[in-house]
Amino acid sequence: MATKRTVIVTGFEPFGDHTVNASWVAVQELERLGLGQSVDLYVCEVPVEYQAVQSLLPSLWKQHQPQLVVHVGVSGIATTVTLEKCGHNHGYKRVDNCSFCPDSQCCMDGGPDCIDSVIDMDLVCKRVNSSRLGVAVSVSKDAGRYLCDYTYYTSLYLGKGRSAFVHVPPLEKPYSAQDLGRALQAVVGEMLELVGQSEDDDHDHHHCSHQHAH
Repeated sequence: MATKRTVIVTGFEPFGDHTVNASWVAVQELERLGLGQSVDLYVCEVPVEYQAVQSLLPSLWKQHQPQLVVHVGVSGIATTVTLEKCGHNHGYKRVDNCSFCPDSQCCMDGGPDCIDSVIDMDLVCKRVNSSRLGVAVSVSKDAGRYLCDYTYYTSLYLGKGRSAFVHVPPLEKPYSAQDLGRALQAVVGEMLELVGQSEDDDHDHHHCSHQHAH
């Protein structure tokens, strides 16, 4: 029997004009829907604070050993569910909910400028859009140089690319919490399938080299 896979999905707490953060509402809706019997889903609300992210994320990765971590954030300018392809290390000038901003304006000293997800976001987008879900999905290469981007980069760094970031529009602009929950269920399901395929490929490679060793 296949072992259960572990997925962590996070949303953010309220900040600025977002007195209700659509990302956390959508993640709670996803938790209600679930990802099926073969997936252990853990959800978590992330503070909009740089230092809290730096301490929380390593413990999440270490404690749960997830196959995939998906962060969800709200974007006031988004009108679609937007899949972010990469996280950025530099350019963090906006202060957080504690009025703090990193002195270096960067996420990881000495880290690469940009880290791409191992997940093919274009393929996830194409698959979900062709499923007639009723929620439009798009892709982006700029997660916004705030806590969303900062969190994404940190997870990509910690998880060697096995992370994803999804931006959702504010509630009812145009989608309801239920719509966003269904969209996350579809998106994360497709992402898991792709991560599973890449893991199978890895196992095949190890198996081949093991054969040659005899």
